[in-house]
This record gives sequence, structure tokens and C-alpha cells, in this order.
Amino acid sequence: MEPRRGVMASGLLLLLSVFGAGLCNTRRPGDVLDPEVAGVSVLLEHSFEFDDSVRYKKRGTLLWRPGRENSLTLSQMQLTEDERVKLRDMAGTDGLYRIRIPRKLGSESSTLDYVSSFVRICALVESHLSDVITVNTDVSGNIIGVSIVTIPGSCNGAEVEDVDLEVFNTTVHLMQPVLAAAPETAAFIERLEHEQAQKAKNPQEQKSFIAKYWHLILGGAIFLMITNTVQAPRELAAQA
Repeated sequence: MEPRRGVMASGLLLLLSVFGAGLCNTRRPGDVLDPEVAGVSVLLEHSFEFDDSVRYKKRGTLLWRPGRENSLTLSQMQLTEDERVKLRDMAGTDGLYRIRIPRKLGSESSTLDYVSSFVRICALVESHLSDVITVNTDVSGNIIGVSIVTIPGSCNGAEVEDVDLEVFNTTVHLMQPVLAAAPETAAFIERLEHEQAQKAKNPQEQKSFIAKYWHLILGGAIFLMITNTVQAPRELAAQA
């Protein structure tokens, strides 16, 4: 009987595991993933030309996962040999290295609006392609700006080996505005109502300044009258 019970228990566990897997995997082929789970792709392009013209090419793809995680990662391609040679040659021309990303998320159309930034090519080369890219968004999550800086950011004419220009060493940041704390209007109104109720219970606190200090004001007025009365005869006598 014991071997039979073991076989039955194993069969029951297998059935439950298969049934449970079917319940968990409810997504059908072709279903669209939630952007917070799958993330949103943002095309990153760069341009560096001898004649200072602008010809953007794909550098990589930013993957933004909004929501609770709210992370930004970058996958980028390795530079070709021609691109490495071009960067080294342009380092002595004081040329510019440009990047851009589209404002609209998840699109790669040539008619889109872009935000862009640039650094000196000599700084990028001497940093061994170590750069920091920051993407700025508004409160609604729309891209409003991008910036790039190199580490270090100076040009000293240092020699750079070809092997140091194969892969970008990039750090990406996502900058979003922080909402200020809203004023506690309800608490302020409640405090005012409480103070008004306290004053209603104590009528003495509602007296005006004159009602509270009338005796001091009256005493001061009488003192001034007496002083003026005494001084007036003395002045007349002095004039006579």
C-alpha cells in the first residue's frame, strides 16, 4: 500500500504544478506588455564629422522602465575601426561630438522633434569614451532635455590607444522634477475654526485695545491737561 500511496502523491503534485503553471501564464501570444514591465525604448544617436556637418547615426538604445522601478539603462554598439580612427583624428581639430534623442517615446521617425547635446571630441577621446548622459523629463514623463559630459572633461593633448576607443563607458541618469509639499489647507482652516471657537467661549479676549486699557489712557490725558494748565500761568507771568 505504501508504494501505491507514493505514486498517487507524485501524480497529484505533477497535476497541480501543471495546472498552476497554466493559471500563472495568462498572457497570450501577441498580447502587448505593460510599458511599466517591458519598458519604453528611446533611440540614442550620435554625430561627429570633420566639416562640422551633422549626420546622425545610431549609437544605442535607452530603455526606460517607468513606474515604481523608474530605471534607465543603455545598450550601445561597439565602435567600428573607421569610427575609432575618425575620433582620434578629429581630437586635434577641436570638433564637436553630438548626441540626440527623440522627445516622443518609443518612436524612431525622422519627422520627430529631438533634444540634443554636445561635448568636445578631444575631451571624449581623452576620457577613453567615459561619459555621463542625463535625460530630463517633466512631471508628466515627457522628455524635455538631454545632456552629456565627459569624465574628465579637459583636453590636454594626451595620447590615446586604439583599444581605449572600442566601447563607450557610459553612465545614464534620469532626472525628474520633485513635487513640493502641498500646503496643509485643511489643517490651517481647522486651526482657525478652533481659535474662533475658543474666543467665542471667552468674551474677555474679544475686547478692543481701548476697552482693555481705558483707565491708562484716561489717566494719561488728565495728566497732560494738568501739566498744560500749570505751565500756562507761568508763561504769562514771565512775559509780563
